[in-house]
Amino acid sequence: GADGMKEKMKQALQQVREQAPLVQCITNFVTVNDCANIILAAGGSPTMAMDAREVEEAVRDVSALVCNMGAIESVEAMCLAGREANKLHIPVILDPVAAGGTQLRRDASAELLENVQFSVIRGNASEIMALAAEIRKAERLPSPTANPATKGVDSLNDSREAVESARLLAGRFGCVVSISGESDFITDGQTVLMVEGGSALVPL
Repeated sequence: GADGMKEKMKQALQQVREQAPLVQCITNFVTVNDCANIILAAGGSPTMAMDAREVEEAVRDVSALVCNMGAIESVEAMCLAGREANKLHIPVILDPVAAGGTQLRRDASAELLENVQFSVIRGNASEIMALAAEIRKAERLPSPTANPATKGVDSLNDSREAVESARLLAGRFGCVVSISGESDFITDGQTVLMVEGGSALVPL
């Protein structure tokens, strides 16, 4: 029940604080300060090593790697760090910011998904649908919508279609996919969980 879930979340947060993981973030200038402070608030330690000349070395000492496509100019660094993290069995998280917004971002998404095994993909509904649309297109799978639109970093798409897209991605890439919004949806490709408590004012 709800009480059991709260207790598990409390234990998980306590475990993070006890382990104080070092988390490497390759992220954009808009979020770098927030990411660092959130990791610190949760009990971890952030590192923002992003240069392609150092990311492989830097990732060897971390507990997790976060790749945020807001830093579109750093996709090469994400691939380098991600592949090294995969070799070392370090979890890698993808935030596919505006994944379907431009051809550059569609190509970058494809490159990242081809080169890096992600443990978690976390995006809003339109971002998750855009990633899945590219998979359907490449594999000539039927699409539930003609062309899911990406509207920057907001999301106004139907949650059912987004959840089906998340399940497709999770199954294809053997990862967990999280859709953030007024209600969050989390799936491993089979089970789908809904987490309420978000805000319609911040559908991210």
